[in-house]
Amino acid sequence: MSLIAETPEPPYYAVIFTSLMSDDPEGYEAMAERMLALAKERSGFLGLESAREAVGLTVSYWRDLEAIASWKQDIDHRYAQRLGRERWYAAYRTRIARVEREYGR
Repeated sequence: MSLIAETPEPPYYAVIFTSLMSDDPEGYEAMAERMLALAKERSGFLGLESAREAVGLTVSYWRDLEAIASWKQDIDHRYAQRLGRERWYAAYRTRIARVEREYGR
């Protein structure tokens, strides 16, 4: 998988997840890998970019708001969200944005 997602021509949507980890990372990496594998199977998933240093930043790209809402309600994803709130994240924010334009090389 490329470090930079190959996305289609806009418009599409980005879910921007910013986080600070807690002191209990046990199981986090395995769950993150599982969630990526599940997201890749979802209709409307376009790609993902992620980096973690002091602050974690994950941006997932989706065809439309319906695909995002469907992913948010996925039973396995809901379980991961709960573990994130209870164990893995000291703080987090989720932002959803419509991508109107993109360029680069």
